[in-house]
Amino acid sequence: MKKLPPRAEHLRRALAQEAARVMAEHGIRDFLFAKRKAAERFGVVDGSVLPRNTEIEEALREYQRLFGGEEHVESLYAQRQVAAEIMRRLQKFQPRLVGPVLHGTATEHDDVLLHVFADRAEAVTLALMDQGVPHEVGERRVRLNAERVVNQPALRLTIDDQPIELVVFGIDGIRQSPVSPVDGKPMRRAALEEVEALLEAD
Repeated sequence: MKKLPPRAEHLRRALAQEAARVMAEHGIRDFLFAKRKAAERFGVVDGSVLPRNTEIEEALREYQRLFGGEEHVESLYAQRQVAAEIMRRLQKFQPRLVGPVLHGTATEHDDVLLHVFADRAEAVTLALMDQGVPHEVGERRVRLNAERVVNQPALRLTIDDQPIELVVFGIDGIRQSPVSPVDGKPMRRAALEEVEALLEAD
């Protein structure tokens, strides 16, 4: 990406900060929507100065550090605790935590997002039923690579008032992570041991 003039770089940073504010305060996870809202507020029509998703994520991390305070720390800790609890319950499906709760950029509006792996999605459904956990069945759009977007089975449930989404992949799906909407690289996935380590660090 070519270097912008100083004034344009300053505007780009301001747009990233505004997009981050919109995401933090309104629980928005759509980077493009947040960029458009920021551009609208600043009256920007030149797409070349719009920030990258990674820049917005970094601005979001900074926003939470400055303005989230203890409330953000406690909210994130509670979300990770819930993630660890459901991961322990579903250990046979090799659950992996992904997304904002893993990265530490989650707001109180964010779901806990987990990937689980099974021959059939019904196996996960039955496991939840056996444990008496109410849930809804649906789908989630997942980008596997630059060319391929698929609908994966997904289960939605709530524990301690925290919404959770389980995206079900085939057994082989553990080998290749879907593409991250933030940077286009394979999503980072964390096993239970890493989530427990994050809780200890928190």
